[in-house]
Formats: sequence, structure tokens, C-alpha cells
Amino acid sequence: MHLDEDSTTMPRQAGLMTPIRLLLADDHLMITEALASRLSAAPDVWVAGRCAATDPNLMAIVRGVRPDVIAIEAEPFGSGIGDLISRLMSAGPDLRVVILSADRNVAHAVGVAKEQDASEFEAVIRGVCRGWSWFPPEMLGEILSSLRLDASRAHEGGDLDVLSSRETEVLRAMMTGRRGRQIARDLHISADTVRTHTQNIYSKLDVHSRLEAVSVARAAGLQPLEDDRPPGQRRDGGPGEPT
Repeated sequence: MHLDEDSTTMPRQAGLMTPIRLLLADDHLMITEALASRLSAAPDVWVAGRCAATDPNLMAIVRGVRPDVIAIEAEPFGSGIGDLISRLMSAGPDLRVVILSADRNVAHAVGVAKEQDASEFEAVIRGVCRGWSWFPPEMLGEILSSLRLDASRAHEGGDLDVLSSRETEVLRAMMTGRRGRQIARDLHISADTVRTHTQNIYSKLDVHSRLEAVSVARAAGLQPLEDDRPPGQRRDGGPGEPT
């Protein structure tokens, strides 16, 4: 792995907020070097580290670099990219993942094409930090059609039949905006159990994020879990509790 300067000390510039910490993970060294070079002029994006996508110590590197965003090559993982995304996102509640791909198959359109210019890549990085998603523009028509078809199938209810009763409860709680610790308290289970159920939900519904899972649930007509907490408590936890 290559750390750009000291990964524990962020560069700062007068009048600017703390830069977005970026980890580049690609098996092609020239790709990461080119991206790092092009991003060096961006005042709000800092390449804190670079490594191979298939590095066996990837998770340890992620925990050490503590990135806000990971940009990782998709090709080495094939159909297992969804599982990898779930593992990466488990490393931090605010961690975002951008998939780098040269694949033009609409079925695999989950990220940024490698030939996109640096300015567009910067925009993607900033966008995911705001909770946005991004797909190559030329694929959007087919992607939206596919999403509509998935939503239509989900509306028939079949997609949710694969969930256990407890997984369905967790999904209903997710629909209200509750986070892991709050779901654990409300359902009287451990936070680890909630994480396990959440990963099972993602796998069974073939989704990669809370937003996608909730979208499938809503399209299927699932009702959110009722909130019976006292009115003084916030929707995302107890008084003053961080999300």
C-alpha cells in the first residue's frame, strides 16, 4: 500500500473545510497514480492512500487510512462486488464507496467508468459524500427501465417473501430512518444481530444499500414499524444521541 504523505495528518488550506479523504484501490498501479495526480489540484479531495483492489489486507488498510470515500476497481470481484461493498461499508457508518469499472454492461452499471475525466470523478466523490448515487449518463435510460421493472416485481410482494419475520421487522424499522443501535433497542436484540439481519436483507433482496432496501420495501407495500417512543425522543435515537 502507498500512503500519500501522512494519512493521519490532513492537508488544510485557509478558508477551506477539511478535505474528503479518498482511498484508491485498483490492481493497475498506473490507474491509481494517474487519478492521484489529477486529483492533486482539487482543494477539497485528498488521496490519503492507494492500494491494490485485491490486496489481502484491504480491510485493515481501510481501517488504518479511515477514508471518507473508497474508489475501488470492480473487475477482479465479478458478481461478488456486492458482498465486497457491504464489507467495506461496515468499516464505518459514514463510509462511501465508488466503483471504478471499464465494463459497459448495463447490468453491471454500479460505478464510474475509468475513462471519465478528473473533473467528473471529483464531482462523483463530492456527490456520494452528500448521499447521491451516480451512473454513466449514457446508461441512465436502461438503468431506470430496469429499476422500474424491479419495483413492479417488488410490488407483487414476491421479493419480500424471502425474508424471515425478524428480517422483515428490521426492514420495517429501517423504513422509519432508525439506525442500528436504535433498531436493536426497539426490537430488544443486539446491535451485532441487527447488522447480521441487515446484511441478510441486502443479500436476499439483491441490493447494496439501506436506500435500495427501503425502496424495494416501499414498492412492495411494506408498512414502516410503528414508533411508540415518547414524543420528546428524536426519530433517530434518544435525546441528543448521534445517528
